[in-house]
Amino acid sequence: MEDRLLIKIAMEAREKSYSPYSNFKVGAAVYTKSGKVFSGCNIESASYTPTICAERVAISKCISEGYKDIEKIAIVGSNVKTSFPCGVCRQFMVEFGKDMKVICAKNIDSYEVYTLKELLPNSFGPEDLE
Repeated sequence: MEDRLLIKIAMEAREKSYSPYSNFKVGAAVYTKSGKVFSGCNIESASYTPTICAERVAISKCISEGYKDIEKIAIVGSNVKTSFPCGVCRQFMVEFGKDMKVICAKNIDSYEVYTLKELLPNSFGPEDLE
């Protein structure tokens, strides 16, 4: 799947965001090696701690549907500045592959692409528990 299409899907997911406290909407879309797409948005809570990021929503939907072969994820937040996954999301994503492609975008014309390994060097993952 072309990166721009995945960004478009993330932008559509962003519109479903429940973010009444920060007013910062984020959308994410996951693409699997088997060709499946899963999207998610951030969901806030008045007590803040239970808030869940768009990236973890999209990945959780992917995993709960039986897919673990994540190839890439697109993340879209602000239209003004490129949005990157937070530290918790980066650590969560490592569980499913350090070579995952991470597309950080403002929109379909302005984005940067990294591997998860680049965004979270020297991470702690499943292989560290062997």
